[in-house]
Formats: sequence, structure tokens, C-alpha cells
Amino acid sequence: MCLAIPSKVIALEGNTATLETLGVQRRASLDLMDEPVDVGDFVLLHIGFVVGKIDTNEALESLKLYAEMVAKMEQDG
Repeated sequence: MCLAIPSKVIALEGNTATLETLGVQRRASLDLMDEPVDVGDFVLLHIGFVVGKIDTNEALESLKLYAEMVAKMEQDG
């Protein structure tokens, strides 16, 4: 199963974005994007590539669910 994780663009440098996801920062390639990406946008991150933009409300709801899953796994672990 493959997951694309909603992430917020916090910086851009050339064709690379710095993203923040649940407090973790990582760099990702914009090579697969066919539309412009700006700082502050929410995007979908998949194996080091930004694969699309996502609506802010949808991204925040998804991130809330991810955080709940992580909290549950830590509680059960």
C-alpha cells in the first residue's frame, strides 16, 4: 500500500521544496508537479516527490487523523 502524506510547503529552492509534516521537516522534489507550488501550500508527499496540491481544510483533517493514529499506536505500543 502506498500513502501520500499531506505536507505544508515552508520553503522553496529551485525545484526542491522543504516540507513540514507533523513537526518533521524534509526536502522533496517538485519534478512531478505540473502546476506552480508556493510557500504555504499544502501538497501530497510520496517517496520524496510532491505529487499534487491538496485543499488546506482537507490537508488539516487528514493530518489530524494521522496524529490520532500515531497517538493510538504509541498508546498501544
